[in-house]
Parts: sequence; C-alpha cells; structure tokens
Amino acid sequence: MCRHLAYLGPPVRLRSLLYDPPYGLLRQSWAPRDMRGGGTINADGFGVGWYPDGGDPVRYRRARPLWSDTTLPELAAVTVAGAVLAAVRSATVGMPVQETAAAPFAEGRWLFSHNGVIRGWPDAVVPLAAELPVRDLLTLDAPTDAALLWALVRHRLRAGEDPARAVAATVAAVTAVAPGSRLNLLLTDGTTAVANVAGHGLSLRRTPESVWLASEPLDDDPGWQAVPDGQLVVATATGVRTRGPVAA
Repeated sequence: MCRHLAYLGPPVRLRSLLYDPPYGLLRQSWAPRDMRGGGTINADGFGVGWYPDGGDPVRYRRARPLWSDTTLPELAAVTVAGAVLAAVRSATVGMPVQETAAAPFAEGRWLFSHNGVIRGWPDAVVPLAAELPVRDLLTLDAPTDAALLWALVRHRLRAGEDPARAVAATVAAVTAVAPGSRLNLLLTDGTTAVANVAGHGLSLRRTPESVWLASEPLDDDPGWQAVPDGQLVVATATGVRTRGPVAA
C-alpha cells in the first residue's frame, strides 16, 4: 500500500535517501518489511520531490518500478537537497497505473503523499468530493483516492488553514464517511513536514539538525521510533511535535 518518506535537514544527496540505506525506498519497492493491509511490492510507480536552492520543488515521477528506472540513479548521485519527499506506489486494484497517479502531488511550495486506501471508494467520499470546486474535480491528477485526498487537503490550505489542521481535518472527515480507511498522509513545504498515522506504520528519526519521517525505518539505527497510531506529527529540521488522536 505504498511507502513514503520525508527528510528535512542539512543538504544530502538524493542517493543517500533512496538507494544507499539497506532498507531505503529502492529496497522497499521490491521487498518492503511492513505491508500491512495487503500487497507485497510497490512496483506501480514512484516519485521524488526536492527543493533546490530554497525554491519551489522539482519532481521526478514515473509509472514504473523504481528498480527499473535507469535515469534516477545518476540524477540522485549528483542532486543535493535539504528537503525531500519521495514515495513508491502499490496501486489499489481498479486504480490506474500512470505517472500522474504517483506521489508526490504538488502545488506551489507543497508536496503531498498518501499511504493507504479509502474504504468504499469512490461512493463513500462522494459527499466530500461534492464540497470541492468543480474545477478541482475536473483537474485531479488521476482518478485515485490519493489524488482526491490531495485535493481535499489543498482546498483547506488555499483557504488559509494551518497545514497540521488541514491534514487532521481531512483525515477526520474521510474517516467519518469511510470507516476503516488507512490514511497515512505526508505533507511538506520544504520547511515543515506534517504526517499522521492511521492504519499504517510511520517511523521517526531525529538528530540535532535533521529529521526523517518514513513508512518504515531505512536502516537499523536505534534512533528510529515508531509513531503510535492516531498521532499527528509536525516536524522541522530542529524540532518535532506530536499530538493525537487526529481529529478535526
């Protein structure tokens, strides 16, 4: 059901997040250690977004397994960034495998990813979708639950909501109409990252100058800590706050 990660801290090469760790996203694309809820591999696309020189994010997305891409390893070896969001995808049965369905989704400074599934898709969330501007529905990145979740979060961000509340309120609204959904969301603007835990794992690792948020630990460093289910995490490179349970 997908794997994702975010990094904030001193600039690092993309390779050090995607390829070098023993359980990095490359390994998680074909041998994830935690695929609760179904699925065995994450081979239905991938994406990575990073913030060059403090500007708006750049994305590289493909509708193929991460291990099959021959361009990204060279790019990742020379690209350095202090803020990164990346994901590998396991498509829910019935949802399309296409480049625009792969996270991260983006607008302006924001990057977004979803790990999980909306139960009863799409009927369960019709009432929530009806609250969005028609143009947002007509221009969804893809006809998937992740793309709709991004539209719901983005709508709140555009209205001026704090990013933590935008994530928490979206999770609460979807859970109310689609109980049993797995809704691990990850949002960043390159300075702050917001993530929640709802039905899937999330791990956190901190140093004095950096923070990693990931669906599962990238290595066996004892500094990784599991975030309890129902918690919301707000992180910067130098600090982390958690609260829960997630509620509107």
